[in-house]
Amino acid sequence: MISACLLNDDNLKLVSLKPNDALPADVIWLDVLQPDDEERTWLERLFVEDVPEEDEMDDIESSSRFRVGPDGVHILSLFPQRLANDTRGVNMSFTMRKNLLISFREDDVSIVRLLRNYIRHDKADIRSALDILLLLQDLKVDQLSDLIEDAYTTLDETADQIISDDDLDETLKELVRQEELNGQILQALYDTRRALRFVKKTFETTLDDRQNRSIDEVLNDIESILPHTQFIANKINFQLEASMGYTNHKQNKIIKIFSVAAVVFMPPTWIASVYGMNFSHMPELDWVYGYPLSILLMILSASVTYFFFKKKGWL
Repeated sequence: MISACLLNDDNLKLVSLKPNDALPADVIWLDVLQPDDEERTWLERLFVEDVPEEDEMDDIESSSRFRVGPDGVHILSLFPQRLANDTRGVNMSFTMRKNLLISFREDDVSIVRLLRNYIRHDKADIRSALDILLLLQDLKVDQLSDLIEDAYTTLDETADQIISDDDLDETLKELVRQEELNGQILQALYDTRRALRFVKKTFETTLDDRQNRSIDEVLNDIESILPHTQFIANKINFQLEASMGYTNHKQNKIIKIFSVAAVVFMPPTWIASVYGMNFSHMPELDWVYGYPLSILLMILSASVTYFFFKKKGWL
């Protein structure tokens, strides 16, 4: 699917394009989502280089993610995509040539939907193709900030679950998910910082004061968010260690009960073993009260051991 954003006298308009359509003269943004073979053939007319494939978009080498080529400036940027309780990173490929931004993506990205909604309702301050790229990066950082706030709320809930001894299995699974999410947030922040610094260096002579301020503000936001990711990582590790420690503590209490029970019943077991021997000359076998006396002795020995442990505070 190919959609275009047109800029005419400061008015923005979104339209859909088909492979046989001519490229509008006032287009500033082509957004390409999961192009089929016919759409790829149409797009190849606009490019000197090949249209990027999905495996090429997953390349994480710096030289591949940010470069200047025959078709213009190429930027490969990582965007978070949230699906229910899971979050994953989606790579978007951008090509900037003069006043035309061409974006490729193999998956839906909520930030792009949000920007398109802003454009429809005239809420976006867009005057050029570069403004679209910068606004996407700005919206991405805002979304990452929201994800960090959600992580704080989730970690407060998992802390309560650990203390209240709720289902620790689910708590551990949630902590692992938060660890994965925090890693994706950190990766996206680093990637965005590298992308903006590359843009600022590459378009140094063409950026106006408004765009320079926008880049600096987003970079400052990133620097202010990064310490939170480290704090969240420390908090997740602490809760994981606390969960495992609490689990080990409960297991030790169970083992302690079995150990104490074994010691308490050791004297009665010894008495029963003595009188279970099959020797002919055992004078106690002829006692009239030998059986109740042995039972009483076993109860007494177990009770003495139990109260001794109780007094020492081992129970």
